[in-house]
Amino acid sequence: MQINRLFEIVYILFDKKTITARELAEHFEVSKRTIYRDIETLSMAGIPIYTNKGKGGGINILPEFILNKSLLSGSEQDEILSGLQSLSALNVPSVDPVLNKLATIFNKKNASWIDVDFSHWGSDDSEKEKFKLLKNAILEKNVIIFDYYSSYGEISKQRFVEPMKLVFKGQSWYVYGYCKLKAAYRMFKVTRIKNLAASNERFNRDLPKDILDTSDDSYKTQMTTIVLKIHSKMAYRVFDEFSTENITRNADGSFIVKSTIPESDWIYGYIMSYGEYAEVLEPIHIRETIVNKFKEGLKKYL
Repeated sequence: MQINRLFEIVYILFDKKTITARELAEHFEVSKRTIYRDIETLSMAGIPIYTNKGKGGGINILPEFILNKSLLSGSEQDEILSGLQSLSALNVPSVDPVLNKLATIFNKKNASWIDVDFSHWGSDDSEKEKFKLLKNAILEKNVIIFDYYSSYGEISKQRFVEPMKLVFKGQSWYVYGYCKLKAAYRMFKVTRIKNLAASNERFNRDLPKDILDTSDDSYKTQMTTIVLKIHSKMAYRVFDEFSTENITRNADGSFIVKSTIPESDWIYGYIMSYGEYAEVLEPIHIRETIVNKFKEGLKKYL
């Protein structure tokens, strides 16, 4: 108990600079005499603590002590705190106490600079709980179980997966892991995961060095280059979803966008999400498919 109290006294002095023996005694629920003995112990250990009597006095620690005892430059301290704050934003367990103590030791008043929310806009708490469960399963190496909807709308029940990493790619979140059903590594889109639960089963599999260089056939989909003409009203989406070097602006304000993407059914829904504001210029077969899909959809309203 005394060792913990001694450490905390030092942290408090780093933070407050000056504090009275009475305040410390009330904080630790001990007598003032005990606090004075603690101060003497710290002084004998080489901690430069001193007391000032009179109005405004109290127990102090030399401000130079932080700098003299630090082996890190100011920028290095900032980098450490920034890294810890990133972990804190992801709700990694036991990070906040370490962050708070180092921020006090480094004399940094504002260590908070980032906030991360994995859920999409408009989602409820269940979406946040999904990411929390995935994070814990990855860190604790627990097998997860879920139902999954493929890009074709087909559902597969009770997929047992060893989750290894959360991946953000192409404006979407994915879980990368080893699928026991397919006996291979797979990437699962988080929004298509339903009825997610963690099991008590643990796994010891190591994460591959290059998670995209696996036996997963989903990465071997034929690639195609599309050219789109997109109305100026969709500028916000154009710059959100395409690289600047692939965007050309016309005199009328519209955009010509060229992009190489996997050719699968999802691309039709994506292009059609632009409604009347996008036109496929190339390739012809995708343009014709889009036309036919619009015609079939229109029949439902006629």
